Amino acid sequence: MTDHIEITRPEAHPGVLVLRFNRPDKKNAITQAMYQKLTAGLLEGEQDDAIRAIVFLGTEGCFSAGNDMADFLGFAMAGAVGEPAAFGLLKTLTEVTKPLVSGVDGLAIGIGTTLHMHCDLTVASDRSLFKTPFVDLALVPEAASSLIAPRIMGHQRAFAMLAASEGFSAEQAREAGLIWKVVSPDQVEAETLKIASSLASKPPAAMKIARALVKGSPDEVRARMQEELVHFVAQLKSAEARAAFEAFMKGRG
Repeated sequence: MTDHIEITRPEAHPGVLVLRFNRPDKKNAITQAMYQKLTAGLLEGEQDDAIRAIVFLGTEGCFSAGNDMADFLGFAMAGAVGEPAAFGLLKTLTEVTKPLVSGVDGLAIGIGTTLHMHCDLTVASDRSLFKTPFVDLALVPEAASSLIAPRIMGHQRAFAMLAASEGFSAEQAREAGLIWKVVSPDQVEAETLKIASSLASKPPAAMKIARALVKGSPDEVRARMQEELVHFVAQLKSAEARAAFEAFMKGRG
């Protein structure tokens, strides 16, 4: 349901748009409808001159457990064609020109981790866990993480995260360059919004140029996303992925 994504403009933080995962009973697992609303929220923030910074937040103890596994199992079993629902969001992330800030408390799994590779500043609580179990599910990295992660953290740590499915604590993520700051759980939201407000208060044209210069051309990122997508969809339809998903669902039962 679309109310699982809240889009707000906090009065205390003018110029800031907040996109919040709000499905705590499912650990903020992301459905197709949620992806669509996230994409719409990003476009809203990008197109509105009154918005100068966009924030991603989760709920207490969980940013996002990643994709809704029931959705993905249905996709794999049905032999669906076309792009997974997440791809629209990922492409939009490469088109946004305004600062992206994120705040993490607790679980950040799969795209709940790779999303932050597209953010400019990320705050995380000291109880956060970043993990991308793609290969464990017979899948491959997405969100251009296979390009971005080695750039920011080096091959060994990127391989540990994306291929070996090793979990990273908040401090390990900070040391790897995935996030900016580690705070206590009760400080995550306030610190994230404080940072976003600071960015929103700066001259917008200069900020846009500075951000573009720091991030570089998005063309290579988009090309890697497309390359990953080809492998991701092929693997999603594979027998080994079907077996991995079924084992995962049985384990949850």
